[in-house]
Amino acid sequence: MRFRVRKTAHLLERLGLAMAGAACGLFVGAYVGSTFPVLTTQGFLLLMMLLGVIGFYLGIDTPQLPFDDAHSRIDAAEFLSSAGTLCATLTALVSVAVIVLRLEPHDALTALVFVGWIAGVAMQIVAGAKARMRKA
Repeated sequence: MRFRVRKTAHLLERLGLAMAGAACGLFVGAYVGSTFPVLTTQGFLLLMMLLGVIGFYLGIDTPQLPFDDAHSRIDAAEFLSSAGTLCATLTALVSVAVIVLRLEPHDALTALVFVGWIAGVAMQIVAGAKARMRKA
């Protein structure tokens, strides 16, 4: 019984992270799409949200290597996960700030946000896949 409750709690946590990723992707997509008209489509918004769902679901809660002398090297999955989460959430924060404060930043900032989002969720996805492959 305790095992099922624990698994359910873990699943609920991961679903919450996935929804947070979708929200971040929606904000980034809305901001980037409003600056570059070619990206103002529902498909683009859905793609940004899907990347957020996958990245946050896989990448935030990665199994860590144990701390001991046998595992003294840097855990690449843990580093990628943390760096990816920072990039993705920072770009989402910038996107929300631009939208809410009705700022009109240079197109270079928009491109940087877009690249930062893609890089962040890509790092999360790779980190999550790498951590789960070593666990199996």
